[in-house]
Amino acid sequence: MELVFLALLIFLMALALGSGYPVAFALPGSAIVTVSIAAIIGYAATGNPDAYFSHGGPWQWLSAGVTNLRGVYWEVERDTLIAIPLFIFMGIMLQRSKIAEDLLVTMAQLFGPVPGGLGISVVFVGALLAATTGIVGATVVAMGLISLPAMLRNNYSKSLATGTIAASGTLGQIIPPSIVLIILADQLASAVDQAGTARKALYKSATGELSMPSSFDVVSTSAGEMFLGAFIPGLLLVGIYMLFILIYALINPKAAPAVHGGTFDRAFFGKLALALFPPLGLIFLVLGSILAGIATVNQAGAIGAVGAIMMAGYRLKEGHRGAYAPVLLGLASLALILGALIAFEPNIKAIETTMDAIGIALGAVGSVGLVIAIGWSSLRAFKVENTLQEVMIDTAKTTSLVFIILLGAAMLTAAFRAFGGEELVRDFLNSMPGGFWSKFIIVMAVIFVLGFFLDFIEIAVVVVPIVAPILLADPSANITAVWLGVMIGLNIQTSFLTPPFGFALFYLRGVAPAIVKTVDMYKGVIAFISLQLLALLIVGLYPQLVNYLPNRSSLVSETAPPPRNPRLNYCVDHYIADQFLTNGAAINGSIAEARQLNLDYLPARLKSNLEKSFDAAAGAPELMTQAWQADEVINSKVGAYLPVQQRVRSIEAEIADIDLEIKDLKIDISRMYSEDQAEAKKRLQDRVAAHEEERKKLVAEIPSDWKETYGTFKNLLKDEALLRSKFNRAAGEAYKPVAELIAVLKSNEAYMDLKADIMQISNDLAGASPDELISAIEDLSSRLSDVEGASDISSGLSKVRRSLKASTPDFEKATEEMDKVVTDYESQISWRNNAETNLLPTLEKYEELIRDTMGLREQRRLNKEQALYVASCQSGHRDVSHYF
Repeated sequence: MELVFLALLIFLMALALGSGYPVAFALPGSAIVTVSIAAIIGYAATGNPDAYFSHGGPWQWLSAGVTNLRGVYWEVERDTLIAIPLFIFMGIMLQRSKIAEDLLVTMAQLFGPVPGGLGISVVFVGALLAATTGIVGATVVAMGLISLPAMLRNNYSKSLATGTIAASGTLGQIIPPSIVLIILADQLASAVDQAGTARKALYKSATGELSMPSSFDVVSTSAGEMFLGAFIPGLLLVGIYMLFILIYALINPKAAPAVHGGTFDRAFFGKLALALFPPLGLIFLVLGSILAGIATVNQAGAIGAVGAIMMAGYRLKEGHRGAYAPVLLGLASLALILGALIAFEPNIKAIETTMDAIGIALGAVGSVGLVIAIGWSSLRAFKVENTLQEVMIDTAKTTSLVFIILLGAAMLTAAFRAFGGEELVRDFLNSMPGGFWSKFIIVMAVIFVLGFFLDFIEIAVVVVPIVAPILLADPSANITAVWLGVMIGLNIQTSFLTPPFGFALFYLRGVAPAIVKTVDMYKGVIAFISLQLLALLIVGLYPQLVNYLPNRSSLVSETAPPPRNPRLNYCVDHYIADQFLTNGAAINGSIAEARQLNLDYLPARLKSNLEKSFDAAAGAPELMTQAWQADEVINSKVGAYLPVQQRVRSIEAEIADIDLEIKDLKIDISRMYSEDQAEAKKRLQDRVAAHEEERKKLVAEIPSDWKETYGTFKNLLKDEALLRSKFNRAAGEAYKPVAELIAVLKSNEAYMDLKADIMQISNDLAGASPDELISAIEDLSSRLSDVEGASDISSGLSKVRRSLKASTPDFEKATEEMDKVVTDYESQISWRNNAETNLLPTLEKYEELIRDTMGLREQRRLNKEQALYVASCQSGHRDVSHYF
């Protein structure tokens, strides 16, 4: 019966959407109606309203939907949704202030003489508008009103002209900042949690181990990472469009002729600079601040909204005196603030000098000037053609539409799960032959087909929460959430172009002249849909196009994870092995030189640790070599092992489902006591027997030598892990003592500076008061914390202090302990000076050579070269299913 109500849910949703009922009400309405009907029929038929739900009941699922609604607004982790109204405001403001119109006209004149130049200019401007507005409707309408008549006047093919405009207008769906990417990031964040739980359960059931290594976790994503990931694919799509138009124009010049006219004089280039540079500057501020890690997506959205107001402030007053006054004031204020930040360290709580006060004053003046400039521009936008009010109203409408659909989708998803829809989809996809890629292709095909009928928001918020956890949980591809999000984003982009309900086609139809037939538009978009699918294929085959920039940004940022982070293990080991190959001779030579050093004058503990470190360093490269040899053995055998493993895991999953069904049936049987239930009880017992027979058949399908095969392969994995663990232990033993001794010797000067204070305390023990002595000891102890290798002195002073802090100060014991401190201090001076002269230069050279190999995991963070190497290494997808 659950399947019946699941079908009813889908039917009601399709009926409501197909009849033109508002999406915002169709999604939650179909969910509420279906859940209510299932509860009523369940109560009428069995006396239990929960009877026809997969698990749980109507109140549980309706409350789950309401919880999801509340989560949209109150969950801290979903604060990126705040960026949606900010970017919508930015886009509408730029469109209403005619910034986009100026850009289109100027770029068309610039590219006109090139074959297909008008089409290329439309693509170029579409990309720029995508990076500043992201509003498909506004972009398509603007380009349709301005570019389409010009293209038709110059004898462009109707299909090429309309296809170019429609396709270029949709670039805002993939080129950041994009509303689609923000919504996908929000949906994927919760999908990652579900996928992580599912993968851990899979690992536990497959291996029997309670905890899964964190390096196998599903990595979450954010709107900022989605922007980074989509940046290169977006540029790839722009390049493919331009290349297609150029080749088409060269092959068929009559369809896209070059346009000659206008003069490229100083006035034109001035106009070009004024039309091009402000939008580019805004793109640089918005995307650059995100890419550089300076601003979050929300902060970048605020920057974009303010920038759009500033640009509208001068564009709406173009030709009037003082039109550029607000923006010039704003730029001067920003320059003043930036100068104050560079020249001073403004901190109002830490004003100590006149220079500090000057820095604060300059920053305050700049801030006030910036506020005035923003207010001035806003006032202009408010007064001129009531632009600001209309933009605010349109922003509120568009934002409300997005959020209402998000809320409705949350209710629909809850109902879908209530009737077992998620399990049904998962079981169907997991049963498909071909592993992850067959599942992925099916999902992408479904999304592509849905794009013929549904808007991108409905697809993103209805389909993604259902299929994303299934795809992300699969360890065979081990894909990243950002790659999946960008792939879905590229696929969803086609929904704006695919007939019959492509929204870009509707927008363009509304502004196109009657001479352009709808069939011309349909013909025009077919080529661009094919180009989008080509881009989708390229990005699918080369995930580095998506993953590299987010990885790079993460690893070179100030908050980058340390090299010992388990997620980085595989690629850090790759880098270390590469360094051993590149610098192996120099490292071995340095080790040999270090082992020839005379260490006899060092304290016994330091000497022993250093000698052990040299021995560990000598053996570490061989351990790394053995680890990679073990990895090669695994890779050579995994091809034959994986098909058997996947088949067995599939059988075991079926057995687990049968076991669960048998368990539920036996519970129902145990509750049947009355004689009138005997027939129903017999039917359930027959079902149990049938399930048990089916279970036996499945068990028989498992190869008889599976345990031996699995055990052999598992031992290979253990051997490799053991070798890597041995290398890491040897590397730590090799590097730490050397680094510690170098730090000790470099603190010699600070150590020598302690002598006067130590001797002063020793001399004052004869006559000073206990309180004065304790105060002096505490001051000296605080200084000792910054001196490497002075722990013995610090420990001795603590004993002196305790003797003096007793209820009856014991000066005799304090003097005795102080004498030991003085003796320990003076005993170190000799070997410290000797080691600084004879050991330190060689040890520093040695440490520098082993720092990037044996000492890499002891560093706080990767340097830029290492970060770029690891980012590149992590950008591909690595199959880890053989560990499960």
